[in-house]
Amino acid sequence: MRYKYDRESDILLITLGRGKPDFAEQKENVIAHYNKEGQPIEIEILDASEMALEILKGLRLRKRAVV
Repeated sequence: MRYKYDRESDILLITLGRGKPDFAEQKENVIAHYNKEGQPIEIEILDASEMALEILKGLRLRKRAVV
């Protein structure tokens, strides 16, 4: 697994496998790329810094609820 973050476009690209993607599906700010067999090849996260902040906020709120 490899990852690459482009600060200018705020996109995080996570490469899961080799080969070229044949199709993609998008749900909100996440685009999953698949090969012919339907196996994930890449995951693109748009507005990655914003999404990371939302995840951290959620973790912080969950931690407060548990304590």
